Amino acid sequence: MSTPVVSPVRTAPRVAAELRGVSQVFGDFTAVDSIDLSIAEGKLTTLLGPSGCGKTTTLRMLAGYTAPTSGTILIDGVDSTRTPPEKRGLGMVFQSYALFPHLTVAENVGYGLKLRRVPTAERQKRVLETLDLVGLAHLAGSKPKKLSGGQQQRVALARAIAIRPTLLLLDEPLSNLDARLRVQMRAEIRRIQSETGLTVVLVTHDQDEALEMSDDMVLMRAGRIMQQGSPQQVFPNPANRFVADFLGYENFVTTAGGTTVTVRPEHLEVVPTSGGTASVGASASGLALPATVTDVAYRGVDVLVTVQATDASGAGVRLVSDVRHTGQPVVSIGDDVSVRADAGRLVTLAD
Repeated sequence: MSTPVVSPVRTAPRVAAELRGVSQVFGDFTAVDSIDLSIAEGKLTTLLGPSGCGKTTTLRMLAGYTAPTSGTILIDGVDSTRTPPEKRGLGMVFQSYALFPHLTVAENVGYGLKLRRVPTAERQKRVLETLDLVGLAHLAGSKPKKLSGGQQQRVALARAIAIRPTLLLLDEPLSNLDARLRVQMRAEIRRIQSETGLTVVLVTHDQDEALEMSDDMVLMRAGRIMQQGSPQQVFPNPANRFVADFLGYENFVTTAGGTTVTVRPEHLEVVPTSGGTASVGASASGLALPATVTDVAYRGVDVLVTVQATDASGAGVRLVSDVRHTGQPVVSIGDDVSVRADAGRLVTLAD
């Protein structure tokens, strides 16, 4: 008699922090509007959105620097809504790094441990371990002014990590770095998070940063959560036009049924019509619209082709196609073309 195969039970990640019905109102302005948010333990969660969407206010309420107007904040299952920042067991890295210029790198990293009265021997051990983790052990005796921007950011990270926080909160930590360093530090923060198993909440306005780094991404607008999920869940299935637009979909077309569909530029094909006509609209078979080329922009490995078309509602629409560069011009400005996309590439959006 064969032994039955038992599938392993998959359990949801433990919740490290939770916001329940949390709002923040400043006079007549509602910065955060009754949001519910769960942050999974051991994961990197990004709060993503444009300036003024409420993401930094949410982080500051989680850290305890701003008290919510209403709602409850739980950390590790404990109501921490009115708990002061220093008693929440959190590490935070600010946009400006906030290093002490008169202290060495090692003294900066050990500052939080000293405040917590960690014995000297243990403090020194943890400082060196943390500096080794961020690759700066050789600069332990240096002052911050001797360091590059990327190195200063690593010191700020090390200082926050050294206290072994319940949560590590990062407020736009890469915004002061140049483009090359930003890319390097994305990978560095992800490596540190993976190696330590820390629960990290990172605020950013950069969708590429969020897509590359997140286990879970939370898109916010006007104090509300528009969509939450992994990058693999959110990117191909934006919940509404705001999310799609923020993630770079660009192309929005109204169908004959009155719904709005979107398609990524790399999934929109441009076909010369040579004076012929194309069927109009978006249907079960996909999208097909006659159009006129208004711009062709060479970008090395690809070409952006911009066209003007009319959708099924009669509205003029500007559409962009990202075409692989083959060495030969595909179309020219003024050409009549058909723009097409397979049905499987179209995403139907909510209002």
